[in-house]
Amino acid sequence: MAIQVGDKIPEATFTTMGPEGPAKKTSDEVFKGKKVVLFAVPGAFTPTCHKNHLPSYLEHFDALKAKGVDAIVVTSVNDVFVQDAWLKATGAAGKIEGLADGSGDFAKAVGLDIDLGKAGLGLRSQRYAAIVEDGVVKWIDVEDAPPKADKTKADNVLSHL
Repeated sequence: MAIQVGDKIPEATFTTMGPEGPAKKTSDEVFKGKKVVLFAVPGAFTPTCHKNHLPSYLEHFDALKAKGVDAIVVTSVNDVFVQDAWLKATGAAGKIEGLADGSGDFAKAVGLDIDLGKAGLGLRSQRYAAIVEDGVVKWIDVEDAPPKADKTKADNVLSHL
């Protein structure tokens, strides 16, 4: 079953890119005691994720922060090197934190994994966005199909803060 409003973010370990290279970060380190906007994409550099979804968070970065958001994080079933290159290529590095979920363990734990094998992509995360306060989901929406990024763009998230 997919994670819902009122559910706690499950324990997970992500890989992030730190100053010394790849580093592990737990879900508690990301979410505990903070108001976090979490969004997930099927894949870094994929057309909708790269040209539509992530740019909406850069466009509304200041507005999100003005609403008391401590961090904006993106997760994808990509390795940390691809995700880091993507954030740098889009200008998101330093603003949006990348949480690489290389094996899809987090996507599975929140019940939002999707098999895109027919498209040659394998196991991925569904596209979703959530507002998480102190590790608890306060709002979440999931797109109906991976190519769409309407309900999960930053302007919609802003309307729920």
